[in-house]
Amino acid sequence: MKDTLAQTGGGRSALRLERRLAHPPEKVWRALTEPAQLAHWFPSEVRIELKPGGRMGFVFPGREAPDMDGVITELDPPHLFAFTWGEDELRWELRPEGDGCVLTLTHTFGDRFGAASFASGWHACITGLAALLGGEEIAHGDMAELHEQYVEAFGLAEGTVETTEDGGWRLRFERQLVRPAETVWGALTGPVADTPEPAAGAPVPFGFRTDAVPAGPITEARPPRVLAYEWERGGRPAGTVRWELTEGTGHGARLILTQTGPAAAEAERAEAQKAWRHHIGLLAAKLLKIRS
Repeated sequence: MKDTLAQTGGGRSALRLERRLAHPPEKVWRALTEPAQLAHWFPSEVRIELKPGGRMGFVFPGREAPDMDGVITELDPPHLFAFTWGEDELRWELRPEGDGCVLTLTHTFGDRFGAASFASGWHACITGLAALLGGEEIAHGDMAELHEQYVEAFGLAEGTVETTEDGGWRLRFERQLVRPAETVWGALTGPVADTPEPAAGAPVPFGFRTDAVPAGPITEARPPRVLAYEWERGGRPAGTVRWELTEGTGHGARLILTQTGPAAAEAERAEAQKAWRHHIGLLAAKLLKIRS
């Protein structure tokens, strides 16, 4: 199993998965291109006009995601099948090897922080494809743990730092989570029955703060999406911390955590970056134990 994530320029990323299958390319090709077989393992219903430039249509079960269109960009049976999928590009390659073949999928997309969701999803799909080819039952389980493994493997847990217009800094973490916003908010605030809902002027709940970043009172609270507060340096406000839970890849909420500070607080910035990285990791681990 070889899974990699690379930047391709223009803000896009390429996810590459490689698997050896115990079946010849011709047999795998049919499972890749025939709608009746795709229905068993691909994440959507697929309509195919199997020719170069042919149209494709994707309809998701229960309309859990908007329908999408695509176009076949490359076709070389039984070795290469490439097409667009909305704004993304999928390239399936089959290389003979012994009695079987090597399947390589390259998925090119713009949402880098969605890569762990895409990787865990395609991992499950290709596992289902292998089961279909082998005449086995296709199992559908919770991919949350696999998702978090990809987050770490692809370096998606790290924060970034940029300079602000006033010469200060902005620390930013973006992370796809495996549970919906309401579940994440509950994990951050504690059980609703025991803890009042956060509000402006109230103390910051434990889940939204870390010891490395002394917290002032809440300045904005919009459950279950936004919580912001000023952090303090030497007993005085030094910048802001903002938690936001937005729409993600469909696997859960997308967390965007930002902290601003002055240029003079570079040491605090370095400590905060390490602390938030650890704190968000603990949150992700906690969410794995919660079934949605």
